[in-house]
Amino acid sequence: MTWGSYWGYYKPAKPKEVKDGIKAKSKRGAIGETWWSKRWIDVLESFDMGARLTRGRTYARKGQVVSIDVQKGEVTAKVQGTRAKPYAVRIQLNPISEPDWDKVADAMASKAIFAAKLLSGEMPLDIEDAFSEAGISLFPRARKELETECSCPDWANPCKHIAAVYYLLAERFDEDPFLIFKLRGRMKEEIIDALREKRAATATVEESEAITEHAVSTTGEKVKPVGECLDSFWQAGDVLDSFSVNPAPPEVENAILKRLGDSPFYVGKVNLTSLLSKAYEVASRAALQKAEAEEGAETKNAIESK
Repeated sequence: MTWGSYWGYYKPAKPKEVKDGIKAKSKRGAIGETWWSKRWIDVLESFDMGARLTRGRTYARKGQVVSIDVQKGEVTAKVQGTRAKPYAVRIQLNPISEPDWDKVADAMASKAIFAAKLLSGEMPLDIEDAFSEAGISLFPRARKELETECSCPDWANPCKHIAAVYYLLAERFDEDPFLIFKLRGRMKEEIIDALREKRAATATVEESEAITEHAVSTTGEKVKPVGECLDSFWQAGDVLDSFSVNPAPPEVENAILKRLGDSPFYVGKVNLTSLLSKAYEVASRAALQKAEAEEGAETKNAIESK
């Protein structure tokens, strides 16, 4: 038997099965559902890491990852391989500096939609623009920005164990987009507090400007103080004749409920916030349907009256 034929009979050892391992939700195809988790995977795959990424995806789907812990700038994990003891995996991504984070917070707070989505737990589609304005990147731009190590004997980096953690991180990002910020050195609470503080400062300035601007009417007549309008304060007035309401779908669904989080009250085992969310959706849908019906009726009447 030649050496070539001998090695042809070699069978790679299978990893030991893990009970209650962390399995990827995706059974086939791409891993990750949201744009930001897909962006994470696309970035990693663009670094040309070879076939071990594919083998890592298989490990992720088999449930070989025992545990994952995300801290500021670092991910630690345990991955079961062929040996009895799981391998220790560590992934590091350099945290963004304090001054740069402040620049990013300014950029995010300057756009109301950024703040609204982030405060309600969603990742704005063009969030990377805020980081670009600060001259930095949310996601790693080069392979060297990721420092990884595994206790396995495989010389390659990343090995399949590290790659498995990469893929499962994408699904963790699906569940909590703030984990990406955490990996870059900022906790969710820190991001939200910074945004609220900067948005509050912006709102104060805008409110002051609005009061100054509207203190005088379009005709140049000064608006009367409330004390001079007490007799007619509760009267509708002619201005309501031109008042109209045009309901439209919100930029962020149930934004207030998302900001508040879970309620301290439950109905059975269901949190009140979950029930209110469904109620809001039903009421919102009904209001939009009614508005569309009324608009259609007005259009029809206008046509018929011609």
